[in-house]
Amino acid sequence: MAPSAALAAEGAASTREQVKAAIDKVRADPNMPGTKTEKQLRFKDRDEEAEEPEKKTDSLDWLRDFVRAVAEGARWLIWGLAALALAWLAIRLHRWMRVRAGGARPGKAPLPSHVGSLDIRPESLPEDIGNAAAGLWQRGQPRPALSLLYRGALSRLVHAHEVPVRAASTEGECVALAATRLAPEAQAFFVRLVEAWQLAAYGGRLPATAQVLALCGEFDRYLPGVAADAAPAGSLKGAAA
Repeated sequence: MAPSAALAAEGAASTREQVKAAIDKVRADPNMPGTKTEKQLRFKDRDEEAEEPEKKTDSLDWLRDFVRAVAEGARWLIWGLAALALAWLAIRLHRWMRVRAGGARPGKAPLPSHVGSLDIRPESLPEDIGNAAAGLWQRGQPRPALSLLYRGALSRLVHAHEVPVRAASTEGECVALAATRLAPEAQAFFVRLVEAWQLAAYGGRLPATAQVLALCGEFDRYLPGVAADAAPAGSLKGAAA
């Protein structure tokens, strides 16, 4: 190494040592302030905001998917309810048209053909029930005579006077139902007829001949076989009012 280069290197090293020694001396001086770290709040620049991770955007994806699914479900629900409403209206319109056209009223129960084992169809009975029953009684057939009177009475109640007798109705139930439609005189006649029938059917005894013939003679008066609006006075509550 050249003498000049060696001298330069020694001078540089000496200078660094002197600078370091001076710095250490300054730091060791108690009158000099120490090192202090400060924190300061400031607004972010737009460039810094753009560098934020896309975490916030991703966290809202599930919410958008949920709202979209709810909206789709609501749309299908509305369509389903609309279809049900249209079907209900179509059924109601069809029933209304049937009623207007003279069809059977919806929900109206069919009239019974029998009450218990007794046939109450009008075609199964003679036209003059009272005279036919009187003839049976006078020919020594009391039970068939009383059965004919009771069957005829039930048939008239159901078909002519719209009493809601049903196939399983008992004698007591028939009396109670008849009271809602018959005038007091007709109701009293029906009660006497039922008592005479029960005496023979369940009591093993026969009513007096005069009582039975009276029932036969008054049958058409109190239980006429005509429509309710054409019934004579005394047979229906409406006529007696």
